[in-house]
Amino acid sequence: MTDTESARYVSRLTKDTLALVLAGGRGSRLKQLTQWRAKPAVPFGGKFRIIDFPLSNCVNSGIRKVGILTQYKAHSLIQHIQRGWGFMRGELGEFVELLPAQQRLETSWYEGTADAVYQNIDIIRMHKPEFVLILAGDHIYKMDYGTMLAAHVEAEADITVGCIAVPLEEAKAFGVMAVDDDNRIIEFAEKPAHPTPMPGSQDTALASMGIYVFRTEVLIDELLRDADKESSKHDFGGDIIPDVIKRLRVTAFPFRQPDSADHAYWRDVGTIDAYWQANMELISISPELNLYDREWPIWTYQDQVPPAKFVFDDEGRRGMSVDSMVAGGCIVSGSYVCRSLLFSNVHVHSYSRIEDSILFPDVQIGRRCIIRKAVIDKGCIIPPDTRIGVDSEEDARRFHISAGGVVLVTPEMLGQRLHYAR
Repeated sequence: MTDTESARYVSRLTKDTLALVLAGGRGSRLKQLTQWRAKPAVPFGGKFRIIDFPLSNCVNSGIRKVGILTQYKAHSLIQHIQRGWGFMRGELGEFVELLPAQQRLETSWYEGTADAVYQNIDIIRMHKPEFVLILAGDHIYKMDYGTMLAAHVEAEADITVGCIAVPLEEAKAFGVMAVDDDNRIIEFAEKPAHPTPMPGSQDTALASMGIYVFRTEVLIDELLRDADKESSKHDFGGDIIPDVIKRLRVTAFPFRQPDSADHAYWRDVGTIDAYWQANMELISISPELNLYDREWPIWTYQDQVPPAKFVFDDEGRRGMSVDSMVAGGCIVSGSYVCRSLLFSNVHVHSYSRIEDSILFPDVQIGRRCIIRKAVIDKGCIIPPDTRIGVDSEEDARRFHISAGGVVLVTPEMLGQRLHYAR
């Protein structure tokens, strides 16, 4: 098959695919970051939201029929999708649809990942896709789903599961699988206490990425079968996949980054430490995740704001930023920002020092503040002379400190009760 024929083949597959993004979870391990927003709506990388990554993967892969299943405190997420993802052309059969939990069946809430899709089974039938791609809305990665669809068809699989090698200790938080020489899944355990290592390795396991390709008729049959089981928790990883591997052809698809055959970047930013670390990786000289790749752009909504500005050049009062990412609308006034990410409209007043920190949109840092290894939530107003990340005992009295020593600060912790979805 020539390159042109291969591209047309994959294009046909992606055109006949409906992507469903599971974006209803709270993400409780992110603590107060998800107090007013769902995990997929959490800001990431200086200007994006977490959900922008799987959605951008869909668009860049040629998948233009997307449904987003929302539930927990979804206003911030819905607002972001409406503002930033309304460029699809309905007359061409393209769309990004929001599918909130509603009283469609006997219950009004999604009771598991499989149940969320089951409650929208009529919408799947209405769109009549040949394939359904199930995605998690809360991971950071780049992936061409077209290659996974092609592998699914070539293997004559009923279901294909995206997988990645992870350290054995981390595998306890994932679905862990074993495969044969043809990549057919022969064992699958959801969040096992004692994960099985990969063949030839003592310290890695093959973990599910929460990405599934189904032939549509297979998906509908299995959803109906699972819905009738009173003992089921209606979860893809916990119920459906372990049940089908002996009855159907279920294959694993090893994940690879689009621009690299040897390395795969994928992050589960489900904890404060993992979230902080993934953001910090972006400001390294050659980050593993290249946000400057014009061939695989990450799409998002962004405020129309002026460029970032750095003012004052006096000794002891110099506005500057080093090894950092600073979004539009920011003003660094006579202060030093080092190894940090500043989202839009952050204002750092004079004589302050920001190190190894993430400042969400609309944060105000008063004069003479020191902020180290912190995540400052949207809208926080940090009073002058505040020290965060300097005295752990003092921080613990006011803020949340992660196991890795990251200080999480929200408006509520500062006595600033904003109470709005952000």
